[in-house]
Amino acid sequence: MTFWRGTVSTRCALALAVLLSPLGVADSARPAALEVKATAAVRHGQELVPADRVIPGDEVFYTLEIRNTGARALPSPTVDFAIPEHMRYVADSAVGAGAEVSYSVDGGRTFDRPDALTVGAGGNRHAATEAEYTHIRWHFKHALKSKAMALARFRAIVK
Repeated sequence: MTFWRGTVSTRCALALAVLLSPLGVADSARPAALEVKATAAVRHGQELVPADRVIPGDEVFYTLEIRNTGARALPSPTVDFAIPEHMRYVADSAVGAGAEVSYSVDGGRTFDRPDALTVGAGGNRHAATEAEYTHIRWHFKHALKSKAMALARFRAIVK
């Protein structure tokens, strides 16, 4: 079955971008003991399969495994994730047990609740739409114990 009609290099580039979207937190800002691994999947029939080939309109399911590899608990860790440029965030899909979720529309410089986000300049400011989100932030309300893992998830549509 063919999922994509583009060239092989286009397919590979898009698949890599889906799977390897950069984390919004610079390595120097994230505690050394906090490791984040992102995986992406698409629905194929009744099951989820790795998102190695996608086409515009596909819904991609992202899962972030957030691990504390250190010997001590990490108090209230925060994880930022950049939404790939070719993806559109699905409203209300970002979740994480015990996490407060916020969003950025300015490349990850500032974060806020959806109802507080605006874009534009001067008199042309308007409420931000999900399509304008650039990053998602999960701020966990509790410590992440040593050797423990937390999960965060969201969905996005291929543009």
